[in-house]
Amino acid sequence: MTTKALRAACLAVILILCVPVSAGATSRIKDLANIEGVRQNQLIGYGLVVGLNGTGDTLNNIPFTKQSLTAMLERLGVNIRGQTIRTGNVAAVMVTANLPAFGTQGTRIDVTVSAMGDSKSLQGGTLLVTPLLAADGNVYAVAQGSLAIGGFQAEGEAAKIVRGVPTVGRIANGALIEREIEFTLNRLNQLRMALRNPDFTTAKRIAAAINDYIGSPTAEPIDQSTVVLTVPAKSTANIVSFLTEIEQLQVEPDLPARIVIDERSGVVVIGRDVRVSTVAVAQGNLTVTVSETPEVSQPLPFARRGTTRVVPRTSIGVQEDGKKMFVVREGVSLQQVVDGLNAMGIGPRDLITILQAIKAAGAIQADIEVM
Repeated sequence: MTTKALRAACLAVILILCVPVSAGATSRIKDLANIEGVRQNQLIGYGLVVGLNGTGDTLNNIPFTKQSLTAMLERLGVNIRGQTIRTGNVAAVMVTANLPAFGTQGTRIDVTVSAMGDSKSLQGGTLLVTPLLAADGNVYAVAQGSLAIGGFQAEGEAAKIVRGVPTVGRIANGALIEREIEFTLNRLNQLRMALRNPDFTTAKRIAAAINDYIGSPTAEPIDQSTVVLTVPAKSTANIVSFLTEIEQLQVEPDLPARIVIDERSGVVVIGRDVRVSTVAVAQGNLTVTVSETPEVSQPLPFARRGTTRVVPRTSIGVQEDGKKMFVVREGVSLQQVVDGLNAMGIGPRDLITILQAIKAAGAIQADIEVM
């Protein structure tokens, strides 16, 4: 190795040794908390989808589709009350959308369209003008456009295939915002930050990081979910710039020790800070095997009496494995717990039972949440 290459290698080693090692993963405040008031609002509306190729609602079975179609045609000057309507090209749908924070008038947003009746597919349909209302009953957007369906359905005389969900569609930029939600962010002297995962330690760390950056006691945690932020006098003229700087600060979040179990799918998620006291675990698998080998019994050739019969033959076997007892030492980490349970050959179903039994024995310092 040349002298120049040796110097470069030594310099690289020194730089690596000088880099501080973080005790845990840090996240931006932007990813840990939201600014109270800066949020989306849900919109909903009822409308009709037309242009379906015979896959719409059955008007005789779905009365609200027929009433909506009749009312719409009357508004357009077509009177069909009392007439028999036979069409399979119309479907009643619910339209949903999210109005973004600070959405301005004239801006377009995406909408989702879902069938309400017995429509088989919304493929090829067009949503007619549908007002979208918020929780206060006011119209904030109007939706219309052609649907894009992710699934499909095809059928014949004796077979049918359905892929995805053909009764739900989406219209990109399908709604036009007609009314804005008033929220004057620049006039606020005090902001409230809502933590996405409430925790006292995380709230305290967020406030400490903000105060260290500003250089004055600007932020204060008032509970495990909220940090109150007083806007400095020099930043009141441009709160957006102030929040941009605050959101980029790095904080190490703290989470409670928790084990989440989904018994339906057998999924087990164990948190980082889960600790187990000294406990002995014995896990045994009892396997019961039942096999049926029926035999045919028939009389001898040329016998005067007797009939051919099937005689059942059943064989039952019992096998029990895993008779050993394992000891889990006190204060072991998550990695050690997982390695030990994997060494025992325990599957997810047995792991759920073992964790619940250890919790019942008071030897696990964590909350178990069953979904």
